[in-house]
Amino acid sequence: MNIYKHQTSNILKTWFLMTAFFVVIIALGFAFSYVYNDQAILYFAVIFSVLMNVGAYWFSDKLVLKLYRAVPATRDEHRDLWNVVENLAITAGLPMPRLYIIPDPAPNAFATGRNRKHAVVAVTSGLLQILDRTELEGVIAHELAHIGNRDMLLSTVIVVLVGFVTLLSDMFLRMSFFSGRRNSDEKGGAGQIVMLIGITLAILSPIVALIMQLAISRKREFLADASGALLTRYPKGLADALVKISSYSGGPMMKANNATAHLFISNPFGRSAQSRGSFLRGLFMTHPPVAQRVAILRGMKDNK
Repeated sequence: MNIYKHQTSNILKTWFLMTAFFVVIIALGFAFSYVYNDQAILYFAVIFSVLMNVGAYWFSDKLVLKLYRAVPATRDEHRDLWNVVENLAITAGLPMPRLYIIPDPAPNAFATGRNRKHAVVAVTSGLLQILDRTELEGVIAHELAHIGNRDMLLSTVIVVLVGFVTLLSDMFLRMSFFSGRRNSDEKGGAGQIVMLIGITLAILSPIVALIMQLAISRKREFLADASGALLTRYPKGLADALVKISSYSGGPMMKANNATAHLFISNPFGRSAQSRGSFLRGLFMTHPPVAQRVAILRGMKDNK
């Protein structure tokens, strides 16, 4: 798949994800309203799903930045970082993204924002401390590739929608077990069927959401690595940066969580998460193995 097809695919995936979220919430709302004999629950589900889709599109980047306590970077305080981003953005033909610093010693970075004009690149303070300029250029080029490939909206929307699907599913299950059984028994066989469907949706929804999150995450990392290496024309810079980031032994990021793990250039849970190599865990990793990514980068023809 070339970059243009990938960009179009990401737009379609974003619309599909938001539509799927709308359908799932409506289905859960219908099950709720039938079991509890209250149409207001269905109306609430419709309104909630619409508001969440709108909120995920407009405010998801702000939620992620707030979660990691990111602060704006200025040209005076972070001149090297600013110059690297500005030069690479010009080379890539992209608007200058807003820059943020995450106060965390663990080296990492991510890009977010709803489109190229409202893009954000955030790096940790630890990343700036351990990387030299060519390695930093490799990381920034990787993040700008996400922006150019229209990855970041899809990735950030996933954070919000997957988190709320999981939360609502858990709430539905708790309510079902405490009081739903009595209401469904009163409605007879039909009520029990709807109850069963609702519980099934509640159990499967977060699992399906997780699978979608993982499938989208890994492919985009490989493409961003390749696109970033082509932007700098120095794949070794990104390869060396990935080795340093993955070798950090100071533990996971302070605010690391599963909902946002796929946003980062490397697994925010640190070295331990990368080293657990069981087949089952490999299926549920948000990132491709670092060794595989580094091998591909070092094998690129433009490597120097």
